Amino acid sequence: MADIPGYVRACLQSGKLAFLAILVSGGIVLQILACALYDNWWPMLTVLMYVLLPMPLLFLAGSDGSSVISESESPWVNATKFLTGASAVGSIAIPAILKHAGVIGWGALVMELSSFFVLVFSIMCYIKMGGDNDYNAL
Repeated sequence: MADIPGYVRACLQSGKLAFLAILVSGGIVLQILACALYDNWWPMLTVLMYVLLPMPLLFLAGSDGSSVISESESPWVNATKFLTGASAVGSIAIPAILKHAGVIGWGALVMELSSFFVLVFSIMCYIKMGGDNDYNAL
């Protein structure tokens, strides 16, 4: 991208950032709609897992986030991987358990799971875009 003018590069970066914002907003809207459309706010328990999901990465992984992706002998990194995985599984398990218990219906379950997958897709896009090193200046 060295031969692209600076204003075009800035426009592309703004477009990427807007795309990520639309994805995250769409995931949040699906989460709220899963509760509001069916007049049942129990699916909002999944938000608790969304809040807990990045906490092990913030507190235990330290500033070197690449250690989470690679193999490590550190017990802190292994604990981070375990707690993050447990939170991710909980994000899928909570709506499934609520459906199995008869608390929510199929529509709310589908909207909850689609919200989860939209948010995961946005995180994966952010990680993919993070290799550009252009967001480090923000």
